[in-house]
Amino acid sequence: MNTDTKIKIGLFGFGVVGHGLYDILSKSKGFQAEIIKIAVKDKTKKRSLSEHFFTFDKNELLNNPEINLIVELIDDADEAYQIVSAALKNGKSVVTANKKMLAEHLEELVYLQQKHQVSLLYEASSCGSIPIIRNLEEYYDNELLNSVSGIFNGSSNYILSKIFNEKLSYGIALKQAQELGFAESDATLDVGGYDPKFKLIIIAAHSFGLFIKPQNVLNIGIQNLSDFDVQYAKQKGYKIKLIAVAKKTNGKSISLFVTPQFVKPREHLFNVENEYNAVTVEAGFSDTQFFLGKGAGGHPTGMAVLSDISAMRHNYKYEYKRHLKQEDLHYTTDIELEVYLRFTDESILSKLEFSSISEYFSGTTNNYVTGIISLKNLLKNKTLLETEKAFLVRL
Repeated sequence: MNTDTKIKIGLFGFGVVGHGLYDILSKSKGFQAEIIKIAVKDKTKKRSLSEHFFTFDKNELLNNPEINLIVELIDDADEAYQIVSAALKNGKSVVTANKKMLAEHLEELVYLQQKHQVSLLYEASSCGSIPIIRNLEEYYDNELLNSVSGIFNGSSNYILSKIFNEKLSYGIALKQAQELGFAESDATLDVGGYDPKFKLIIIAAHSFGLFIKPQNVLNIGIQNLSDFDVQYAKQKGYKIKLIAVAKKTNGKSISLFVTPQFVKPREHLFNVENEYNAVTVEAGFSDTQFFLGKGAGGHPTGMAVLSDISAMRHNYKYEYKRHLKQEDLHYTTDIELEVYLRFTDESILSKLEFSSISEYFSGTTNNYVTGIISLKNLLKNKTLLETEKAFLVRL
């Protein structure tokens, strides 16, 4: 795209983020970008803009020669994939924030953008306002990365902050997050750990060059958190945070997982509260670096979308340098984690096959153990943990 060419946007979706982007564009003086048309689904919903902006036909955007950039900001991952893949095949560059769609189809979409000589940017898909993907692509491209981890979901972090800092119940904290627009009415993607898992998969592609399928990555959420677990953490002086981890487990292996984790006061993540996200990068040369920023809300995510739109003016593309280097790395779940597990039915212990148990407590209504378990066994028994209402935290 010529830097003198005005960016003419076809926008899919006008929810929290889409509206946030419109606000930011309208207030960004001198920014050469204009929304030409907005495709939406709900024909009954009242809109804050004139109806001439809107259409219910996606082809009005995809086939419009005036539109030179598609911005996709809808919730439906399958529909988003159809839109994004069609746009790339039509020779239109794309900015998207759809982390589920990207996690499921990233390798194919990378191929499509290279084949059709266009660009696909998605900084807004991962960690809201934190520019982690661009940093991984540019700043850390020759660094010896050991791990990238952190709080990748502002909704669950908001809920946990309210529980630990204001002593709210899980249900009330979740309701507040929904009322503020940080969590959907069906909050499963957030509290179940799916949202941070999708972000982790995208980040791992830029950190370690591997395209990993979501079904091969463990995500344990906070939906089974009980007062007992909160009390246990507080007695130890800990907080519980939902942490996503991508790390080298030896020189040739990479492991990914999302679990609740006990965080100690001296750790950076201990004081990351409310809807904020945080990313910790551990590397061989630059040691440990810490990024903090808002991870939920229309304007923070809208600003990340705007950053990608701006980058399009300069013909910026992700180069996927680590993937192209073909480093001899592979993905593995064959590692062990130290965990706390609260449960009611003791038979769960034999099914999970702990390697060792260091602490065992049996109470009238709650039992817990701490011990060592393989990531492979946890992935295999994820449904069991959810249905048994057990709660697992990484130590």
